[in-house]
Amino acid sequence: MRQLAEGGVRLLATTAGAALLLAGSSAPSQAQDANKTIRAVMQADVKVFDPIFNTADITSFHSMMVFDMLFAMDKDLAAKPQMVGQWSLSEDGLTYTFTLRDGLKWHDGQPVTAEDAVLSLKRWGVRDGAGQQLMKLTRDLAAVDAKTFKLTLSEPYGLVLDSFAKPSANVAAMMPKRLAMTDPFQQIPDVIGSGPFKFAKEEWVPGSKIVYLKNTDYVPRAEPPSGIAGGKVAKADRVEWVVMPDPQTAASALTRGEVDFFEQPPTDLLPMLRAAKGVKVETLNPLGTEGILRLNHLQPPFNNPKARQAVLWMVNQKDYLQAMIGDPQLMKVCGALLVCGSSMGSEAGAEALLSTLPENERIAKAKALLAEAGYKGELVVLLDPAERPRFHAANLVLAAAMKKAGINVQIDAMDWGTLVTRRAKKEPPGQGGWSAFHTSSGGLEASNPAFHIAISAGCDKAWFGWPCDAEVEKLRTQWALARSLPERQKVAEAIQKRAMEVVVYIPYGQWSSPVAYRDTLKGLIAVPDSIVWWNVEKM
Repeated sequence: MRQLAEGGVRLLATTAGAALLLAGSSAPSQAQDANKTIRAVMQADVKVFDPIFNTADITSFHSMMVFDMLFAMDKDLAAKPQMVGQWSLSEDGLTYTFTLRDGLKWHDGQPVTAEDAVLSLKRWGVRDGAGQQLMKLTRDLAAVDAKTFKLTLSEPYGLVLDSFAKPSANVAAMMPKRLAMTDPFQQIPDVIGSGPFKFAKEEWVPGSKIVYLKNTDYVPRAEPPSGIAGGKVAKADRVEWVVMPDPQTAASALTRGEVDFFEQPPTDLLPMLRAAKGVKVETLNPLGTEGILRLNHLQPPFNNPKARQAVLWMVNQKDYLQAMIGDPQLMKVCGALLVCGSSMGSEAGAEALLSTLPENERIAKAKALLAEAGYKGELVVLLDPAERPRFHAANLVLAAAMKKAGINVQIDAMDWGTLVTRRAKKEPPGQGGWSAFHTSSGGLEASNPAFHIAISAGCDKAWFGWPCDAEVEKLRTQWALARSLPERQKVAEAIQKRAMEVVVYIPYGQWSSPVAYRDTLKGLIAVPDSIVWWNVEKM
């Protein structure tokens, strides 16, 4: 994307720098109604603005601001029409016909067309896990006229609308034809959507702030907002995402009213924020978060499954969660790749993760598996987003365990935006590549094998780390085609067992993440796996 994610952008990392940022960011707003400007400290800076190219949560949140979707999930996780006005399904369950609703315009003033939607879906279908599953079953996808397009399948598939509607990576964001024709493995050259806010490129200060302006041409649906569905009414004229990587500085700015919202306050700051006058602490994501340790399946030593199995014994979730979260009420040990507490959650095959053996015995088992893998001291590089306290803590826990197991481990510190770029590199760890990184997924995405991009083992089409296992992929397709809940649960358990055997990824626990905000903000919506800013106003 027009180098939006490229090169030397550095985050502010000190209290003094953050104070300068606040002073600078307030200037453009002083001539405006302060109650129409919302300032939020989000989890990270946005360095990749293309939701098809990238799976980072912050990129998906950006997508919700700028781009719109054909369907969206309501508070009950049901897919509801969003850009679509009318749709129908043929009696044989194979042909979907969609007609766009009236009044849809791109931010450059051009009308949204069915061809735009078709090309957007085809680009999305190359990169997204749910999209890949859908495209395997697609016989034809084409525009009928300016506002109508058809999707014809090879066999009935019950997740079509849910796939279009999911709020997390990769979001099925609609783009104008000229952007939708971009190679899915290249970033789009501009940020033009049709959503309720516009990206103010001229006000974007890399590493400091991102500004979104109300799209006055946007025509919301008539229904009230529900989840990410319904009427997206932009009540704020401006939303500024302020980059403030130091949590204490962000918390202080919130208590002083210099910012309005703090997305990921560390657990140790929650008591202070709960006690602060004018501040509320609330959980907006009802399904919580799953930790994901991603290993590089292409490069030694983790191209060997025995070496990946060794890491299972190094990951003590209690140590992870205590270092990252600390509050027992907010965290949960879980060996289920498809999320404990969900209808698909199974802990089959997670004996190593859930073992209560003492540390010395766990490390001994890890060493034995490393020996079987033929580990010869190859460099293992952990990508460490130092400004993200939870992931940084996770890296420190893992690095300590790896050193005890005799691994030659190196921690490369960087900001999250740099990590998001670097994780796409396939070079060896000592040549700019990587061996492992920690990330997370919202519970909605992680509980669905068709949506959960991290559980894909589709080789070069898989998510970063590129696991490759035909059996996992076959099972994911079986799950998507299953007609009943018991049948899906049976296949989900088979996915769990096989994915743990080949170690597609390693879950390192589940947790809830409360947000903190000024009580002058009204209308925040509880949304699984996302943060949305329509319907929100500042009183």
